[in-house]
Amino acid sequence: MRSFDFAPLNRASIGFDQIADLMDRALTTDVAQPSYPPYNIEKTDADAYRISIAVAGFSEADLNVEVKENGLIVTAKKAQDVEERSYLHRGIATRAFERRFTLADHVRVTGASHVDGMLHIDLQREVPEALKPRRIEISTKRTKSNLVEDKTVN
Repeated sequence: MRSFDFAPLNRASIGFDQIADLMDRALTTDVAQPSYPPYNIEKTDADAYRISIAVAGFSEADLNVEVKENGLIVTAKKAQDVEERSYLHRGIATRAFERRFTLADHVRVTGASHVDGMLHIDLQREVPEALKPRRIEISTKRTKSNLVEDKTVN
């Protein structure tokens, strides 16, 4: 188990309480990540992203996309075939899966589509106005509250 001391980072950062949890979660996850189903994450715009998951053999009714807290959970379970089939070769895996993605703050899911065996999930980062950078003007004038009156005291 690796252990890192984030105390030096706390001297120069304010409000990053969750960064240690995020780093701990990233470092303690199992090395053997499941590779099924394969997926891509692409940046489609400055604040837009798309997750594409290969879901060949699954219908829209078999797929479930859910957002819970700061996580995106994609699950699939193939309905049982009424008729049993005899395969000579079965290369299309339709086993049940659950894929989890951690979403950053202010990222929301805007939609999902199932086209040509691919599940596309669109994400948008929407930073509130209060959190956007703003320029603070520096004034050289003295305000009345900052002036000390020049009256002589006897």
